[in-house]
Amino acid sequence: MAVAIYIRVSTFDQEKGLQSQEHAIREYLMGHGISEPVWYRDRLSGATTKRPALARLQKDIFAGKVKTVICWKLDRLSRSIRDGINVLCDWLEKNVRIVAISQQLDFSGPMGKAFAVLLFALAEMERENLRENTKRGMAKAKANGVKLGKRPRLFAAEIVPLLKSGATIAQAASKLGKSRQAIYDALRRENVDVSEFSKP
Repeated sequence: MAVAIYIRVSTFDQEKGLQSQEHAIREYLMGHGISEPVWYRDRLSGATTKRPALARLQKDIFAGKVKTVICWKLDRLSRSIRDGINVLCDWLEKNVRIVAISQQLDFSGPMGKAFAVLLFALAEMERENLRENTKRGMAKAKANGVKLGKRPRLFAAEIVPLLKSGATIAQAASKLGKSRQAIYDALRRENVDVSEFSKP
């Protein structure tokens, strides 16, 4: 074994998330003449959730079996800046090349390590800014008398059966009590081909 593929999904529709990542990675492998990689797939994620596939990958890396790790995005390896930096630095010290295909990032050697640390730091800053902006927005809305609560999220699984039965986007939106834009957004978010259901 020389090339390992790591996939982690944290979306509601986990199987579709895996398929989407796998499709993109398989195209990358074909384009770069890489055959017979070993796949590591984690279907659960979160700060307190164990990732058995990543644990197996770690073990194989430290056993010297893996020379390249390919993933969809860098944050698939870790959602924490500290853990992410530790993982990348440990792997780079083992002379493992790390490729994040959707971000067109290729890490190897000391320069790769320095660049990875910078990227994780920027990602953490972005997440923190988003959290702060969300808190400020919620506080302002509450002060203005807006009732806060979770809105039910629309998923493609609710929409596609309607469209397949012949309903238009507008009819599906009316049936579900949503706007047409909400229908399009839900389909795009879950990688459903919107053009397939492009009737008005």
